[in-house]
Amino acid sequence: MVTHALLLPAMVLCTVCCPSLSQGADTADLILFNGKIVTVDERFSIAEAIAVRGDRILRVGKKQKILETSSSSTKMIDLEGKTVLPGLIDSHTHPVAACMTEFDHTIPEMETIQDVLDYIKSRADVLDDGEWIILRQVFITRLQEQRYPTREELDRAAPKNPVMFSTGPDASLNTLALQLSGIDKNFKVTNGGPGYIERNPETGEPTGILRSCTRYVKSKPPGKEPTDKDRYERLIELLRDYNSVGITAVTEGAADSSEVELFRKVHNNGDLSVRVYMSRHVETIGPIEEIQDNIRKVTDDPLYQGDLMLRMGGIKVYLDGGMLTGSAYMCEPWGVSKIYAIDDPEYRGVLFIPMDRLLPIIRTSVECDLQFSAHTVGDGAVHTFLDACEGLGKKEAIRKTRPRIIHANFMSREAIEKMAQLGVVIDVQPTWLYLDTRTLVAQFGYDRLRYFQPLRSVFEAGGIAAGGSDHMQKIGSLRSINPYNPFLSMWIALTRKARWYDGRLHPEESLTREQVIRLYTINPAYVMFWENQIGSLEQGKLADFIVIDRDILTCPVDEVRDTQVLKTYLNGKIVYQRD
Repeated sequence: MVTHALLLPAMVLCTVCCPSLSQGADTADLILFNGKIVTVDERFSIAEAIAVRGDRILRVGKKQKILETSSSSTKMIDLEGKTVLPGLIDSHTHPVAACMTEFDHTIPEMETIQDVLDYIKSRADVLDDGEWIILRQVFITRLQEQRYPTREELDRAAPKNPVMFSTGPDASLNTLALQLSGIDKNFKVTNGGPGYIERNPETGEPTGILRSCTRYVKSKPPGKEPTDKDRYERLIELLRDYNSVGITAVTEGAADSSEVELFRKVHNNGDLSVRVYMSRHVETIGPIEEIQDNIRKVTDDPLYQGDLMLRMGGIKVYLDGGMLTGSAYMCEPWGVSKIYAIDDPEYRGVLFIPMDRLLPIIRTSVECDLQFSAHTVGDGAVHTFLDACEGLGKKEAIRKTRPRIIHANFMSREAIEKMAQLGVVIDVQPTWLYLDTRTLVAQFGYDRLRYFQPLRSVFEAGGIAAGGSDHMQKIGSLRSINPYNPFLSMWIALTRKARWYDGRLHPEESLTREQVIRLYTINPAYVMFWENQIGSLEQGKLADFIVIDRDILTCPVDEVRDTQVLKTYLNGKIVYQRD
């Protein structure tokens, strides 16, 4: 059981007399001592105590020196040997969308096609005929059968309801969903965007699988419609759950206008318990001049300057497809695949933005002093991103705006070195390695995955990698899609072990304990331009820190994933504590 109160019985408030000072700027409001304070400063120093005044860290260091800042009104907490870390930072989340996915009903975990079909049938049983059944982000790579449910299977599960099983830009539809969306044998993509539909080679009829063109599906939200109050309260619930696993700051990965307004309202009401750095989603289909105008408009929002709780710092676009859907843009062909339904031996995935459009988009972002971020999964897309940055010929301007490669799953030695040279940062999700290695090895073979999430190489090259989750659905750090428990992700980056897979995926890319802590503290703070404010426990920085139940620098490696947060502090105040 957990509670968001102000006292933690397991930690003893010190009542002994401590050296005191007269009240003043050097007097602490709060002191935590007799602990292992992992500062994550440049030298990765370990301290014995930490003093807080207001929302800032007053001093960190030896117990005796820290106690000198106390007075009769200072709150004293004896850590009894427990470990303190900087507040953890998730570099990639989608909180507003994620918190609403189970507003209407609980969505069970699904590991098989039968689980999917059972869920769809259960929804058909409670919905009226003709209402849409939409299941998102249950990826085929994470199903035991490693395939999409077929049109016929979806028809049998819900013959009177249109069904869309969506994994992002790709989806599998049943017959009624195809008919209502006007997708038949004569359908063509005509708006200049990417994508195609798969067809039966004998009849030309749609198989039901859409590639990179779910925008053509004319679906309607099923079930109960949430109110503004529902959205507000669900978001608060999720942010507090982030606190429960030590998260004190996140990046909202692709905010639209409604999401921006909800965050603004929560912040204005003083209800934010997590710092939020936003990247504004910008559509890249249409005239390039309109796209550039939309980028410039981002700087008109007062949140472009923002404050230390909520800020709009950049834009987000989609450069390629995904490894979970078989559409990431690769340097070499994917290869014929039953898993991904690929029958073209030369198929390399989908690149959404060609170079002649990518260059002006990045140039406009740099001119507006906005961080350019792009969903970039395949190594072909990674090289395209880096080539575009290099092609602008403005190395200092590029470095200043810290362009962000989101996901960066497939890389190369050349890409790692160029990334570090240009000052481009990467935003990576270790849980993808955990959940998807079995499928990726089956598709590409072990050797081709040598530079899959090559985190050790990035650190050694002097690059900046930030750890995140890409949390998209559900509240709950381990039941969510994708899991947002940072300690699970740390364990994955330490071991490179994966679900349903024997052995370790290229263990030479495993991180050290120090590196994996930096991955979730100072590195994402740098990516968010807040490295001088958060990410380490140093004098003058904001007092965001957590107390945990074990020493993750020395405990057995397999215990790292089980770490529990006892207290979470934001601005020197408790926002979470565990009973």
